[in-house]
Amino acid sequence: MSFDWPWALLAVLAVPLLFLARWWFNRRRRRTAITVSSVALIRAALPGRSSWKRRLPVALFVAGLIALAGAVARPQATVSVPSNDTSILLAIDVSSSMCSSDVQPNRITAASKAAHDFVEKADRGTRIGLVTFSGIAGLMVPPTTDKDKLLEAIDTLKTARGTAIGQAILTSIDAIAESNPQVARTGVDLGEPDPNQNQAAYQPDTIVVLTDGSNTTGVDPVTAAEQAAARRLRVFTIGFGTTEPSPMVCTADQIGPGPQFGRPGGMFGGGGFRGGRRALEIDEDALTQVADKTGGRYFRAQDAGQLTDVLGDLPQEIGLHRKETEISVFFVLAAVLLVFTGVGLSLWWNRATRRR
Repeated sequence: MSFDWPWALLAVLAVPLLFLARWWFNRRRRRTAITVSSVALIRAALPGRSSWKRRLPVALFVAGLIALAGAVARPQATVSVPSNDTSILLAIDVSSSMCSSDVQPNRITAASKAAHDFVEKADRGTRIGLVTFSGIAGLMVPPTTDKDKLLEAIDTLKTARGTAIGQAILTSIDAIAESNPQVARTGVDLGEPDPNQNQAAYQPDTIVVLTDGSNTTGVDPVTAAEQAAARRLRVFTIGFGTTEPSPMVCTADQIGPGPQFGRPGGMFGGGGFRGGRRALEIDEDALTQVADKTGGRYFRAQDAGQLTDVLGDLPQEIGLHRKETEISVFFVLAAVLLVFTGVGLSLWWNRATRRR
């Protein structure tokens, strides 16, 4: 919690001033006291009242004044709030290893189906963009609410050599910057960070990176994550696939132009591609660092069902973002409650005393 007007906390000094004034008036009262022959007679004539009944109203009243002073300072709290202007950039790995058949029928088919379900189930007001990456990264669909356009692009994913995870993050940042003026493009110098900026207040836009490998070309993913963090963009990362070596199998329409697995044009047979066996070489440490640095989370999905579940649960986290909210009203309510309770108890107990 922080205070927008911290200097206003000086109002708390009113509390010791009140105690000082009370001491002064009690001192003056003792100076003008009347001398009586027997104090015991006066004590016997007055009904008794326990010390805690005298002190509790005062304590409540003082606590109320302190809460009121806190309200004057305009306290700010960082809370999770729902966002109705969220953009999600879905960056999908289409490297050659996505042809691995450890996830049936292969990883790219399972990833396409999970992304398909994710788009179909998304709220209509949520803008979704699609970035694909292999040796390079490209924006296939800018953030849009047109689900048909997104589904058509997802259904035509093609593999190629290389894995540029860092470049995919930078491409996603630039895509978000096109629609959100609060986010600067990657080529813009942000200068020194504002010390008064709340570092937990994220932009409503989010990047989701789905990959089955490690970065092999381009900018380092952690370096790219620093660019996202500087713009208050969260990056959620998903590591997909198993560690079991499996045959590389892709259909002809899942193979992009260029060499595949080091062989010109790939190896085709029966209308598809069938290569050697590969194991997952995912860099979980880098993906975890990317997520941690930006305020996102890293997930592991080893089969199609787990991937569908991860993407299906993401909107619950992506739909919330951290925002600094003024909570002065709660301090005022607490102050009113404490003060009125203290005054009410004092009047009630004094009333009961007078009736005796």
